[in-house]
Amino acid sequence: MKKVALYIPSMNGGGAERVMLALANGLAEKDILVDLVLNRVDGPYIKDASPKVNIVNLGTSRVLNSIIPLSKYLYKEKPDAILSAMNYVNIATILAQLISGSNTKVVFSEHCDLTESKKNLGRMKSTLVTSLMRWAYKKPHAIIAVSDGVAHSLVNEINIGRNKITTIYNPIFSKDLVKRSKEPLSHCWTKEGSLPLIMGVGRLTHQKDFETLIHAFKKVREKKDCNLMILGEGKLRSELEQLINNLDLNDSVQLPGFVDNPYAWMSHADLFVLSSIYEGFGNVLVEAMACGTPVVSTDCPSGPSEILADGLWGELVPPRNSNLLAQAIIKTLNNSVQKDVKDRASFFSVTNSVDKYYELLTR
Repeated sequence: MKKVALYIPSMNGGGAERVMLALANGLAEKDILVDLVLNRVDGPYIKDASPKVNIVNLGTSRVLNSIIPLSKYLYKEKPDAILSAMNYVNIATILAQLISGSNTKVVFSEHCDLTESKKNLGRMKSTLVTSLMRWAYKKPHAIIAVSDGVAHSLVNEINIGRNKITTIYNPIFSKDLVKRSKEPLSHCWTKEGSLPLIMGVGRLTHQKDFETLIHAFKKVREKKDCNLMILGEGKLRSELEQLINNLDLNDSVQLPGFVDNPYAWMSHADLFVLSSIYEGFGNVLVEAMACGTPVVSTDCPSGPSEILADGLWGELVPPRNSNLLAQAIIKTLNNSVQKDVKDRASFFSVTNSVDKYYELLTR
């Protein structure tokens, strides 16, 4: 029986972590052994791991410190393949494989648009990361990009052939997600007859640009009475709370933090908005659509335009433009005939994605 390892530092509340967990659980249902390798066994998602998934704890606090423990794991356990996610983790994984001397196939998955993510790095760090990636990304058995946009950014930034990269969309839509979306909520904003509810979900970081969403919401409120809920936690909480206060929106905007089941909230929302400056795929867009909720998104690199088929399934607006975002929100809220976005969400199913990863990891 073949054995496959999936390596990611932790099971904290991010999109890549959720994807790797879904893949681990899905692959474990097939005729292979699955190890989920973590630097530390923590994070809110760890409880959702299938009993069929073996959790391996490297016992380290940083990715750099995990290289030797990971190489020892590869030398001892000799999995047939290891899948890693995110560029710095991918670099550590290939180093560990080389040190171990094992024949384990290494498969990289890239979850972020490199062109955009590099802009947040200093010049020296950006140059270092790019140089390391140009070296490391020549070595794996396969490279998976979570969107065509991510694939193109790799081609442009590290001079790799497009034919070396396989696009596999993230595993999102599932019966379990739909089931969890139907769980009841007791919040007054979700009761029958309450004001229209607009939803945003993501880490409170610069990338997600909830500042623009809040400014757009202020403009929406001038024409339509509604509420805004943003789920997630992050370092910009205090700045966003101050903005909400400055715009006199304390009664209509809430930031409840990380919630265990965002799908129940999404299903109660009248509209979901993704306001990001950049993405790799845009998991939350598909999650909201899987809950049957109409969506509006920035046309940011990378993912949303692919998910929404260039605007066929939801409004696309330029990033960082609160005026156009407000117009798209009002237009969608006022549209009495909404498309069945669940139909589009089903295209990004866990089953489809797991089957494609299985084929790559076991061939």
